[in-house]
Amino acid sequence: MRVMSQVAMVMNLDKCIGCHTCSVTCKQTWTNRDGVEYVWFNNVETKPGTGYPRGYEDQDRWHGGWELDRKGRLRLRSGGRLRRLASIFANPDLPGLDDYYEPATYDFDQLISAPANSPQIPVARPKSAITGKDMKITWGPNWDDDLGGSPHIASKDPNLASMVDKVRLSFEQTFMFHLPRICEHCLNPACVSACPSSAMYKRVEDGIVLVDQDACRGWRMCVSACPYKKVYVNHQTGKAEKCTFCFPRIEAGQPTVCAETCVGRLRYIGLVLYDADAVEAAASVQDPKDLLDAQRDVFLDPTDPEVIAAARAAGIAEDWIDAAQRSPIWKLVQKFKVALPLHPEYRTMPMVWYVPPLSPVLDVTTELGKDDADADDVFHTIASLRIPLEYLASLFSAGDVDVVAGVLMKLAAMRSHMRRRTLDGEVDQALLDQVGYTAEDVEELYRLLAIAKMEDRYVIPAAHKEDAAEMASWASGCSLDNPGGPGMSAASTRGGPVSVPLQVRRPS
Repeated sequence: MRVMSQVAMVMNLDKCIGCHTCSVTCKQTWTNRDGVEYVWFNNVETKPGTGYPRGYEDQDRWHGGWELDRKGRLRLRSGGRLRRLASIFANPDLPGLDDYYEPATYDFDQLISAPANSPQIPVARPKSAITGKDMKITWGPNWDDDLGGSPHIASKDPNLASMVDKVRLSFEQTFMFHLPRICEHCLNPACVSACPSSAMYKRVEDGIVLVDQDACRGWRMCVSACPYKKVYVNHQTGKAEKCTFCFPRIEAGQPTVCAETCVGRLRYIGLVLYDADAVEAAASVQDPKDLLDAQRDVFLDPTDPEVIAAARAAGIAEDWIDAAQRSPIWKLVQKFKVALPLHPEYRTMPMVWYVPPLSPVLDVTTELGKDDADADDVFHTIASLRIPLEYLASLFSAGDVDVVAGVLMKLAAMRSHMRRRTLDGEVDQALLDQVGYTAEDVEELYRLLAIAKMEDRYVIPAAHKEDAAEMASWASGCSLDNPGGPGMSAASTRGGPVSVPLQVRRPS
């Protein structure tokens, strides 16, 4: 067992109102400059929808993430070393500006300088922020916001491919929710393995994935390999850029900008301890539906004396161990099991997890004339309403509907229990037994999801100043950086094992 620590995030989707405050504050902090006008480290997508960039979840087109070869070994879908070398100057799996959008500004001078006696009303025409020429706006980072343009646009959502006939006529009344996205800072990052110049690296102290701008040569293989398409190219510098998880703030014990400014208070940040030696095996399980449990098994119980001793031996500080014990991520992912990863079938083992939304089910429960606060009514709706469950399962559980149904039933039981306890002072033990919770569990989960204070939502230990000299040095020790692991063997065909070793480095 090799204990390492990872900063992670959980988002409660029932609380996202799609205000895009997180996107705007992130934009102002990190990408408010030339060359990255089209870049959104944080964006909020409306689901169903095609996402940003358009159709990024269609891995048959983009070849992002990992897959298993015939021997059950991990390999990049984007290809082995020779295949990537052959396409290094003309990457066929690279999204174009049309897949993102052409950013626009407006010629406001026309409004100010137009003569007073002008026969025509002056207008501020849109101009391309890249070419400076007049343009017509036909796409944007969330063009399908709140089902705008549906069903023509939303029906192209890759997650609807197997259910579009059932959804087309009724999904506007059935479900719609917002999905905020940032870089997943994966335990098994495909972008790091695909980088020919080893400019992408995963920090050993907290697992944040970053780009060494000095080492980056702009090969853009990281963009292709990332299945979430959260690596971008600065068209001025020609170098890759991505979400940094606001690491300067994290090192100071502060939450990310997107989390601190979130209107809905839906984000949780904390530490988890995991067994780095178990990552490769967990990402290599045969059945994609087993990936969720496999990733959960990688996480270590921070209250286990054996884990604590191993963490201390690995040099993890006492306050970091304490933070892992108080982590809201551990509670939501492992203790209550209500948080799920985004597309676990990509085998990157993402570390941004989501509490799936219960609201679509509650809306339909009400439309059917039932009580959306009655657990039996909600349970029946969850069991019979297959369209949103199939859709949510395609996002969060590799298509396993039972996993999503189980989470929604836990959330419905919490809602029903708190209502009954508040109004009648009673506890329905039979209801709690159905979801495997005690009354104390339900009330702790309620406090965490509904009324948690800032210190409960963000449990972030600050970096140690005494380690500053060490943090300025280069270091290696990635969870996959071992003999025989992905990135350590040669390949000569498309999809073969990766040949560029993963590098975990500390920033200088």
